[in-house]
Amino acid sequence: MPVNLRPPDPKSLLPVAGVMLGVAQAGVRKAGRKDLLLIRLDEGGRVAGVFTQNRFCAAPVVVSRQHLSMIDPDQGIRALVINTGVANAGTGKEGMVRARQTCAEAAQLLGCAAAQVLPFSTGVIMEPLPVDRIVDGLPQCVAALKADSWSDAAEAIMTTDTVPKAVSQQVSIGGTTITITGIAKGAGMIHPGMATMLGFVATAARVSQALLKAAVLHAAQLSFNCITVDGDTSTNDSFMLIASGKAGMPEIVDAKSAEYLAFREAVTNVAILLAQAIVRDGEGATKFITVKVEAGRNVEECRKVAFAIAHSPLIKTAFFASDPNLGRILAAIGYAGITDLEVEGIALYLDDVLVAEHGGRSPAYQEADGQRVMKQAEITVRVVLNRGHAAAVVWTCDLSHDYVSINADYRS
Repeated sequence: MPVNLRPPDPKSLLPVAGVMLGVAQAGVRKAGRKDLLLIRLDEGGRVAGVFTQNRFCAAPVVVSRQHLSMIDPDQGIRALVINTGVANAGTGKEGMVRARQTCAEAAQLLGCAAAQVLPFSTGVIMEPLPVDRIVDGLPQCVAALKADSWSDAAEAIMTTDTVPKAVSQQVSIGGTTITITGIAKGAGMIHPGMATMLGFVATAARVSQALLKAAVLHAAQLSFNCITVDGDTSTNDSFMLIASGKAGMPEIVDAKSAEYLAFREAVTNVAILLAQAIVRDGEGATKFITVKVEAGRNVEECRKVAFAIAHSPLIKTAFFASDPNLGRILAAIGYAGITDLEVEGIALYLDDVLVAEHGGRSPAYQEADGQRVMKQAEITVRVVLNRGHAAAVVWTCDLSHDYVSINADYRS
């Protein structure tokens, strides 16, 4: 069981009007596991998303981008198809053919256009997608479509995840109660470059296409773009926000309105919980680490420092060993890329313990205090730059022996 993370209670995952989910065991890579998910949207639903910045992006990412750019928002996306086991990345023109074939098959079953279907894949890179198994599995997904299958859906997109990741929240917007339910997968190859995972969040809210896109960009920046497990950006990252428009409320069209700001905040909160769940389930992770950088000149330099700390294998292995070798953190701050940084002004805290100030070890710091904090399952590293008013937060985990074993054996 990963650190401080348990499977979601299926009863806590609330249905979203206008969204149905169906799962199948298609044997994409391994028999006897849920590995194919179909999300069907009622007519009038809208979808917006952000994708990996990896130039070697997967065929389904290319096809999904194309379909989103082609489709009239009023016509709408009608389905999302997600498979696990094989990523369909590094598969050339044949990978594109198979991704499009998946869309065509789903479209035929649902009675919509192929461009109204978005494909997503996760799993092993550079292996051909067994599209025949997906084609055979899609009718099972259609037959299984239900509004309350979010728990099964979360299981169906897992790869090296040890537990499914899903969350529901409700928020009142303009007097109407809105449900937001989301699922995500990810445990390794986790590093910002959009949202390093697959994530699907749905709501019945009525939101314009432009504001839906703005909301998903905002949410990604404050959630999935603030996590790292191992510094590798996936080829398949996709984070999709679905608004079915079935809620009895006026459409949100004003970016400055209280309704939009409440909607954006609620979506972001769900995305943050999913992003943190990915870090808690990081491959081989035993500790959940929050890195806060405060009093910077701008958010960009705060993020540079935070990620320098969060990426460092030396720091992450020290956390695994509960070894307060905290000079490694000072080194990471120093190489973060802030050329005019004055180290004498920096304060470093481990939870509430002041570790370093005025360019070196704090006179009050005792290694026993550092070790006490390092043994905790949840730890906060706080860096105060004392050069401005900006701040940033990043979430990461430790790096253990099991990380190497999991990735060495990934394809076996």
